Amino acid sequence: MTGLTQKQAEKLLDQFGSNTIAEKKGNGALKIFAGQFKDVMVMILLGATVISVFLGEIYDAATIIAIVLLNAVLGFIQEYRTEKTLEALADMTAPTARVIRDGKLKTIPAAELVPGDLIEIESGDRVPADSVILQCSGLYADEAMLTGESDQVSKISGSPDDKDNSLNRSCIVYSGTVITRGNAKAQVIATGKNAQVGKISHMISDAGESRTPLQKRLGELGKVVALICIGVCIVVFLAGVLRGEPVFDMLMTGITIAIAAIPEGLPATVTIALALAVSRMLKLNALVNKLHSVETLGCASVICSDKTGTITENKMTVKHIYTDMKEFDVLGSGYKINGEIRLENTKPNPKTIPPLYELLKCSVLCSTASIESDSKINSRNRGAIEGKGEWTVNGDPTEIALLISAAKGGVTAGSLSDMRKIHEIPFDSETKMMTVITRSPSGQETAYIKGAADILLNKCAFVMTSNGEVPIDRSVTDKINAEISSLSKRALRVLALAKKEVKAGESHSGGLVFLGLAAMQDPPREEAKAAIKKCSAAHIKTVMITGDHKETAMAVAKEAGLLKGGKAVTGAELDAMSDSELDRRLPEFSVYARVNPSHKLRLVKAYKRKGNIVTMTGDGVNDAPAIKEADVGVAMGITGTDVTKQAADVILLDDNFATLVKAVEQGRGIYANIRKFVRYLLSCNIGEVITMFLGILMGFPMVLLPTQLLLVNLVTDGLPAIALGMEPCEKDVMKQRPRRPDESFFSGGLLFKIIFRGIMIGLCTLGCFTTILRAGCDLDTARTGALATLIFSQLIHVFECKSEKKGIFGINYFSNIKLIFAVLASLAVILAAIYLPAIQMIFDTVALSKTPLLISLGFSFAVPVVSGFAGIFHKNDMDS
Repeated sequence: MTGLTQKQAEKLLDQFGSNTIAEKKGNGALKIFAGQFKDVMVMILLGATVISVFLGEIYDAATIIAIVLLNAVLGFIQEYRTEKTLEALADMTAPTARVIRDGKLKTIPAAELVPGDLIEIESGDRVPADSVILQCSGLYADEAMLTGESDQVSKISGSPDDKDNSLNRSCIVYSGTVITRGNAKAQVIATGKNAQVGKISHMISDAGESRTPLQKRLGELGKVVALICIGVCIVVFLAGVLRGEPVFDMLMTGITIAIAAIPEGLPATVTIALALAVSRMLKLNALVNKLHSVETLGCASVICSDKTGTITENKMTVKHIYTDMKEFDVLGSGYKINGEIRLENTKPNPKTIPPLYELLKCSVLCSTASIESDSKINSRNRGAIEGKGEWTVNGDPTEIALLISAAKGGVTAGSLSDMRKIHEIPFDSETKMMTVITRSPSGQETAYIKGAADILLNKCAFVMTSNGEVPIDRSVTDKINAEISSLSKRALRVLALAKKEVKAGESHSGGLVFLGLAAMQDPPREEAKAAIKKCSAAHIKTVMITGDHKETAMAVAKEAGLLKGGKAVTGAELDAMSDSELDRRLPEFSVYARVNPSHKLRLVKAYKRKGNIVTMTGDGVNDAPAIKEADVGVAMGITGTDVTKQAADVILLDDNFATLVKAVEQGRGIYANIRKFVRYLLSCNIGEVITMFLGILMGFPMVLLPTQLLLVNLVTDGLPAIALGMEPCEKDVMKQRPRRPDESFFSGGLLFKIIFRGIMIGLCTLGCFTTILRAGCDLDTARTGALATLIFSQLIHVFECKSEKKGIFGINYFSNIKLIFAVLASLAVILAAIYLPAIQMIFDTVALSKTPLLISLGFSFAVPVVSGFAGIFHKNDMDS
């Protein structure tokens, strides 16, 4: 136990490197910011800016630049945060270590540790490197960051020749984990990248980041718009030149109309819609780290969920008590104050059943935990509050569960205040028992013991019944063992409780009185059960991935509604499968148990290979690689580590699976809204292009002036489009299948609707223009009427875009009051431009008299009224 010499340590340090996590060099701030301008739509807008400046349209250019910069800044903020993930992981390792060098105990930077170093660790320490335990006393470690399971892990000593640092080994302590109890001497066996946390760091570095479905679809949209712009330029230029117009004039005209075809409000509207969705999701307890992940959630076809704390409550709860040869049910869940002990359909008084009362006393006295309720609650309103209130707890989860079950029977530390604890023997990993000796006011000393059922039962010579203490015989032992087996098969953790009245100096290790069994579990959240059912209706496959035992995972999955037709498979069984076999058998599995970080990462990749959009949830460092690899990574806000939160796209502030499903619903809704305002914006822009393009081809005077086109874009591309992005989710949104990753943005006939409606807006505008001219009005009146028709048509069309399934007469106009206000505001702008003299001068408009105004309104309402009635007749035909 003299440890390494300093010279040996220096030589090993050169060989193995420092005990730090090698950080992948991240992108600098400037590179991240520059990357925001690679999008096709952004490039088109930048090109439009240059042309606008060249044409003298400074206001238009400034507006476009502001939009582009806004998007770039938001994207930069989101991406820059992700670069901090590995930095947070490096901070998880211990900064110093107590090491024996040259036979002396000294404190050194943990980075200088090498394999072979002898270290000392105790309660409260963060383990500095993966090490094999040589000596220990009551050692327990919290390994949740690596395994995802919150239970403290009992540790034992091993061999100094053991160099295997694989997970879930009882003789190994792992770098970054925390010692919660006891102390030990250990020998370092793996440092830096070779430690488990280092391997996780490597997986995080290698985890890929791909563009979200929305980014891909907007890129596709940008290409379509680019082709339209180029096509319009060429056709208008050629048509004008062939008609004898000056070449330069027609070039400028073509470029002007092409710019009119660009929906410059689209990127800003998408960003604002996503930002508003983020705000709504925050109210639902889902914090979004990356803007575009809002919509990606809506595409999710597979949700890989952690078990502990996400599907379950992460609160151990006693569900059954076995005593006096009877099984009592314990109602209530988690730390809620309400609940009671029942025997079949009756509520017994524990004080009238000695075995039950003594078991509850043992639960309270043989404990180091504590629970408290608000003592200020008076008896009159306690009943109303208890249904919602929870105990304030402190201590080991198992002991807390026992204390709460006792409180449900009216037995608390307060009711046993006359029992004084005089000695305690802590739970030990070798004896698997805990003992507390108490003294009553009469001076009687009693030992209360709890521990592993199989071990404690063997130490009992008597069993307590309602008729007193009787010797245990073979038949009684068989009945108790049968009950232990029955409870264990239900994936319940079973503890035995016993007592013995002792005299000073008398041994309490044998001859105990068996009091009974307490069976507990971490129960599934009620809201998680409903959420899983909702996912099933939405055609989303939910799978549980946990480090817990297979039987426990299966029991929780079955109770939560996850195991319908699915199978459970362990990490070891996954290791035995090739990637091709795993891909083939994925549909069979719904539960994965005893898995490590590499298994989780492999599963996410496998589901992605099958064409799924994968969401991965987790809280520990062990989940971080898979969370980063997933299309949408989701971290727990309460129990999650900083590493996991920074690797994630979304953080659940309440650690609740149901919150994730609500976020998926919002994601589906926001994508539907993006389709709605893309439909609206493109239809409007096509209407403008058709108006100008056909006007030139038909030899008309310029139908709309450049300033009037600017007014159209100002009125229609602004508030109405943004308000359309705030539409509430449609009722059936969670009854539809998830979108395929390769599905076109214009699927479902959207492109036809956009082009058809755009053409009709353009034709109606031209129709109004020519009709007013034929009615004997001047050119300015015809232009103003055409301008009004174009804008009125678009403001009516925005209501058509509220639903892809319902016509103008089938929608709920008042489901989005903001849209009504936006349309009224836009309407006020166009009316002001037509009737206020000061504004008329800016936009070259004139006041419309009754006849041209009625002509304009007639052309504006013609298409939506006809299509609305056609939709009603079509629906009636379908219904019949």
